[in-house]
Amino acid sequence: MRFSTDPSIPTSRASRGRCNSAVPARSSPVPSATKSRRPGEHRDPVADAARPVTGVRPTPGPIAVLPVDNETFAEAVRQGGGEVGDLCQDTRGIVWLNIDGEALADVLAEHPAIEWVQVPMAGVERFSAIFEAQSDRALPLWTSAKGAFAEPVAEHAVTLALASLREIPEKSRSTSWAGQKTGISLYGRTVVIVGAGGIAHEIMRLLAPFEVSITIVRRSADPVAGATRTVASADLMSVLPDADLVILAAAATGETTHLLGREQLAAMKPTAVVVNIARGSLIDQVALDAALRSGQLAGAGLDVTTPEPLPDDHPLWSAPRCVITSHSADTPEMVEPLLAERIRANVAALLGDGAFVGIVDPVAGY
Repeated sequence: MRFSTDPSIPTSRASRGRCNSAVPARSSPVPSATKSRRPGEHRDPVADAARPVTGVRPTPGPIAVLPVDNETFAEAVRQGGGEVGDLCQDTRGIVWLNIDGEALADVLAEHPAIEWVQVPMAGVERFSAIFEAQSDRALPLWTSAKGAFAEPVAEHAVTLALASLREIPEKSRSTSWAGQKTGISLYGRTVVIVGAGGIAHEIMRLLAPFEVSITIVRRSADPVAGATRTVASADLMSVLPDADLVILAAAATGETTHLLGREQLAAMKPTAVVVNIARGSLIDQVALDAALRSGQLAGAGLDVTTPEPLPDDHPLWSAPRCVITSHSADTPEMVEPLLAERIRANVAALLGDGAFVGIVDPVAGY
């Protein structure tokens, strides 16, 4: 989902003095989820993974939805029991609907009483400068959308994987009937998933019918339920030679920058495919382009790149066996209800038991 970075959008709609009248919370209950899905409906697979704050809890109070009005998300605040108000010195929480870290930093600097921040995306690397500047502070508590969009993103990851393995992009662009039948079946293959969050778990669930062997690569080697094997990120090189499919689903941090570089790609078999639905920085794109053009890699499916948008003249657009989608794994129509539910749950946590979903570790960066 795209969020505005337009610097002309004001970051504060109210004076820095008294709050305007807050909109009272509504007492109507939130409809419970039914067992059957509506067409195209997604659910948050980590909604039940709320955990209490271990340190200082944020203080309940008025919540501002910024930097622009959004009635859907304001209603989510009210459904959680919160009061929606304009930004002022009494504001205690903000729902931030922008990816502009500098604008958010200005808001927090001018309103030090803010103790809880909900951001709209799973990856929080755009706010790393704020985390560093506030490293000596227990508050504000940060919560993100991590895990909330797992279903649509995992669905897209598997789509890219199958398209690449079956050579769909190349075949769909053909102008004549192919004389040779080619393609790789996913059944029974070895899959390496880098990351162990909500998206990785949903990918594993979707891959189950293919009876694949799944290796999870994460910061520690603590076993992940559902995986055939779990290894620490330091051992990534040891699992790449056997991989038929590598899916990147990890956070963008200093440690994961160019996680797949020239050396890692060279370690993979020429029939292997790489899929990236995490962040573009996880792959050395120069090395990836070279691997595709030399035949060192069978294919790549990318929903994320560096930079974004990817320039029209970038070599990857013309790289063989490379399918690129424009960071569209989760469309606005898919994201809006999932983010609204995350906001509702965390507002309820702020006012209630303090068990939030998607708590961010500013030190780890996710």
